[in-house]
Amino acid sequence: MGNGRRQFKTRDVAWAMAVEGGRIHASDGPSLYALDAATGTEQWRLSTDAWVYALKADRGTVLTATRGGGVQGWEASNGEKLWEVTGAQTDFETAEAGPVIHDGMVYVWQDARLRALDARTGLERWSYPIGDAASCGGVPVRVTPAADGYVYIAAGTRVLAVETGSGRVRWHFEAPAVFLSPPAFAPGPAVTGGGVYLADYLGTVYALDATTGKDRWRIATEARSSIEPVLVAVGNVHVGSGSALYTLDAVTGTPKWRFAAGGDVVGAPVVADGRVHFGSADHVLYTLDAAGGQLRWKLATGGEITGSPVARAGVVYACSKDRCVYALDALKGTGTGNRART
Repeated sequence: MGNGRRQFKTRDVAWAMAVEGGRIHASDGPSLYALDAATGTEQWRLSTDAWVYALKADRGTVLTATRGGGVQGWEASNGEKLWEVTGAQTDFETAEAGPVIHDGMVYVWQDARLRALDARTGLERWSYPIGDAASCGGVPVRVTPAADGYVYIAAGTRVLAVETGSGRVRWHFEAPAVFLSPPAFAPGPAVTGGGVYLADYLGTVYALDATTGKDRWRIATEARSSIEPVLVAVGNVHVGSGSALYTLDAVTGTPKWRFAAGGDVVGAPVVADGRVHFGSADHVLYTLDAAGGQLRWKLATGGEITGSPVARAGVVYACSKDRCVYALDALKGTGTGNRART
């Protein structure tokens, strides 16, 4: 078992975290702050007008969503507020259902429409009538921008491919059960594992052709309450269903291995350097061999892991309800040697 340290102590539970540009951007609810990713030194901190429930960072912009329908853009280097919109959806104020930032664009579900905003100015570029919560099956709209110039959307039982530049719909797929998680996109042709992958609440995993939207295969796992996406990496599809992590062949859907954790899988797994890292409701961060599913190390924390771990440059970062952000050597599970209090 790993003996990682409590690297960065926060004043409250670190509910949300994003690592980008050499900084750890995090929020413990009423405040937003940035730490140096290497040393843990605090670079800036500010109080927000409402509780931060979602946080992301991309290209020097930090994106937050706050209770009551607020969405904000911040300058990552100093915390300056760039813009703010109000009236975003309030039915699903969770980190997973919050707005998304990618490649200079922010996607917000507001007034039954999916709005695409400029990440630096907050100005609208286009919008699409996706529907309200009732018309989306009572589940949140989930959005995945991809490198192929399309944004893939799960809205109830529907999956859509929309062109990021214009908002034009490329294709539409309908499933028998609602999707709680967003689509996952893998580049390349289908014969090498490229496509769109997602799992419905019954645990059925779908592989869709990214060009046509037709399903290539669908495989049943077990019922899942998780709203996290499946992970596609190195020809494998990793999906947390219940308390188990399943790994399937991305081309054929053939099951490869299954690992049972001590509690429900929390957040989405992350793959780096041949390892799969994921958290569980049993307070443990697990690291497995990506090819065979063997346990490499695990770290018991003082609380449930919150959100998904982040892997950067041989270090795995994870938040826990013990009010700590952990920074661990990805291969050994040991502490990296630095400690900071905020």
